[in-house]
Amino acid sequence: MNEQATRLYDILYVRFTDHFLSFPDHTLEPISPRSPWKRLLKVAGYAALRLVGNMFRKVRNPEDLRGKVWLYVVSQNNYDSLHFLRDARPDAVLVAGQSKQIGRYNRQVNRLSLRRKLLYYGQLPSVYRALRRTEGGRAWRFFDLVFNAIGYYEVYRRALRHYRPRAIVFANDHNDDARALLLACQAEGVPTAYIQHASVSTNFPPLGFDLSLLEGQDALDKYRQCGPVRGRVELVGMPKADAFLAQRNLQPTVQRVAIACNTLDDLPVLAETLAYLLREFPHLTFTFRPHPGDTRDFRFLQQLHPTLQFSDARQQGIFEFLAAHDALIAADTSSHLEATLLNLASLYYRFGTHAIADDYYGYVAHGLIERASTLPELGAWLQRYQQHKPLDLYQRAAYYNATLGTADEGHSQARAARLLDEWLPAEGQQPKRD
Repeated sequence: MNEQATRLYDILYVRFTDHFLSFPDHTLEPISPRSPWKRLLKVAGYAALRLVGNMFRKVRNPEDLRGKVWLYVVSQNNYDSLHFLRDARPDAVLVAGQSKQIGRYNRQVNRLSLRRKLLYYGQLPSVYRALRRTEGGRAWRFFDLVFNAIGYYEVYRRALRHYRPRAIVFANDHNDDARALLLACQAEGVPTAYIQHASVSTNFPPLGFDLSLLEGQDALDKYRQCGPVRGRVELVGMPKADAFLAQRNLQPTVQRVAIACNTLDDLPVLAETLAYLLREFPHLTFTFRPHPGDTRDFRFLQQLHPTLQFSDARQQGIFEFLAAHDALIAADTSSHLEATLLNLASLYYRFGTHAIADDYYGYVAHGLIERASTLPELGAWLQRYQQHKPLDLYQRAAYYNATLGTADEGHSQARAARLLDEWLPAEGQQPKRD
């Protein structure tokens, strides 16, 4: 494999795994359509709207990016995880790719120009041939993702040489643009730090930052299974949870139930579950919350169940949502950890039978939450907590949140900022490297 293909394989690390290939059609379709004709149409649309379109859109940022500490975000959740550093450090600026969608924060981040990305597509034929030899049919199956990823590394290297940031803090280690920027930083000698924004799995790339601030022992144990851990690692708890830990749910019974779904969940099973819950527990309040990246139309649920409440994840943060409830029912989502930290009763229940994940984050295996496999089991669990909900459920999260029960509980932001300060001692000096 040539150098460019090796680099692109690294950038698309998760896309060539068996785990990613096993996603159900309704999950893969928005990412990479199964039909080759739809993939080619997607490539054509990307080329016209992004590659050519960006060339005619000049980036004008409200802040000067030169010599600053960049907080690089690829999603609304990333922004929520890093924005506290914007207040803690006067030299910090929030940065995203030129057309990256950051949800309700689209106007609040500076942008890195991708106008020159089109210039690097001459490498596509040789890169594709090399990936075809090593990855076989997957190179064609995910040709659209290969096409999209080309040029990020080169454009980001150019941006780094132009702006010379002191360091870059990431909240994502597996999206193609984030991985391209990480590799560009390594090539240009720009220090990198990482703040975990959600629970991780053993399907992630090896940890490759100079400084990694992880939430707890669970994340470190999983990254050690992913491969060699590079750089310094510190356990800091969950910075985005600080403001909510003092608002733990002290209700002794469950009256308000949150139901969260992700893109892996099957709509028929989800609809059946909601119908069962609303029928069997008419005196409870149920609120349904799809994942912010789920593009499916859920309006039919509201038509079927007028009493069912809805939460828009693009407008309401996860902690604000959970704080209004006493229990959470969901499948594979890191919201279970966030719910437990707030002392909600949380239950793992799969909305479907796909083979991709079963207790994907290990929450059931490590005793963080309980599990139900059938609707009667789900009903029995809810009846039990409707009668009595313990007030110490949050203590189960200590394996996932290193500051729980310590003097730093509720002060993870200050701890993370302090460690970054120590790592970047003074302007013009290089960070401490272990």
